[in-house]
Amino acid sequence: MFLSEADFATVVRSTPLISIDLIVENERGEFLVGRRNNRPAQGYWFVPGGRVQKDETLSSAFGRLTLNELGKAFTLDEGRFYGVWQHFYDDNFSGSDFSTHYIVLGFRLTVKEGELQLPTEQHNDYRWLLPDALVENDKVHDNSRAYFLEERKREVPGL
Repeated sequence: MFLSEADFATVVRSTPLISIDLIVENERGEFLVGRRNNRPAQGYWFVPGGRVQKDETLSSAFGRLTLNELGKAFTLDEGRFYGVWQHFYDDNFSGSDFSTHYIVLGFRLTVKEGELQLPTEQHNDYRWLLPDALVENDKVHDNSRAYFLEERKREVPGL
């Protein structure tokens, strides 16, 4: 189901969005981040992911998002659940007149880097970084760094 921009703005202004973040690891133990083209977090390096759509199962959303974000569809069973996270942003897809709030389902996914065909719609560049380099890079958004910080993992039940 697709909403008009005005209807989507009402949703973002009024309620949290549900999304899936993909914490993608290659054969060398590096993790994928892309520089975001769009708000929120525009210009920051961020893990791939996206919103779950209304009436879409998590399994379907995972397949759609991996295909759209990685260029290859993966099944939910190929991912490993990595907890429920919260992301807060001062801006939104259309500007800075209201905030954005996500409830994020994190999933770890191990891939063969050469099998991916990374698209440029959401990210204009990609990098594979080791966890220490990812955490130390101030251009990696805090919400993506959180997946690699022990103190932030302790905030998430079950991790």
